[in-house]
Amino acid sequence: MVEMIKILCVDDEKNVLKSLRRLFMDEDNYEIFVAESGMEGLEILKEEGDIRMVISDYRMPEMTGVEFLRQVYETWPETMRIVLSGYADTAAVVEAINEGQIYKFIPKPWNDEELLTTISAALDHQELQLENKKLSKELQKKNIELQEMNESLEEQVIKRTEALDIRNRILQVSQGVLDVLPVVVFGIDPEDLIVHCNEYARELFPHGGMGPLCNERQDVFPDEINELIDRLEHERLPKAAIEVHNQKFRGEVRRLHDTQMQGIVLVLIPES
Repeated sequence: MVEMIKILCVDDEKNVLKSLRRLFMDEDNYEIFVAESGMEGLEILKEEGDIRMVISDYRMPEMTGVEFLRQVYETWPETMRIVLSGYADTAAVVEAINEGQIYKFIPKPWNDEELLTTISAALDHQELQLENKKLSKELQKKNIELQEMNESLEEQVIKRTEALDIRNRILQVSQGVLDVLPVVVFGIDPEDLIVHCNEYARELFPHGGMGPLCNERQDVFPDEINELIDRLEHERLPKAAIEVHNQKFRGEVRRLHDTQMQGIVLVLIPES
């Protein structure tokens, strides 16, 4: 369904209003409203609210076209405003343009084709203005959303950085606690890779310059320790007496039950 474009024609001469009605008679997409005074025109604008164009006579009793269009501009600034006048008065033209923000000043009598062309061009111009305004609002909205997203991301980064800092401190403290323990502690992942150990463990199994970390347990531990670990397949808490470098230990193996920390812990407790 084609949207009807509402046009208000204001003139104190009824013959002029009749002529304007006839002008739009063959135009299917225009809905025409007429008023014989500025006050009547303002009332129609208030009632309708969505009138796109106002065509007004310049000289009218009680309220001039300039005063009428000035009020129209102040209350409905997006309307297109055209002045019709039978007076070739340059000062009047300047006043009308300045006071009422007029799009076009057309002398009477007018040429029907030229007037229709002017109206069509004015409405096209208005459509561009409305579209630009719409796009500007959308862009402004997107910019605000983007700014809010950036602020949210910055906040998340700060929070995550703080969380990582806390975790690092916890890990440092945890490692420090493990390093002072008088027992050997190893963490082994599900692929049998040594991923954690304390200082006592590194001293007991130096395994080259890099130590035991990131090596497979079979390459680091003697057979009796690997056999103890293998017993986890059938036993819940396997234990065994272990001797390493002439030192006696009680070896124990535990599974990590946290689903996010799968693997096992090997502990060698020195025998007094």
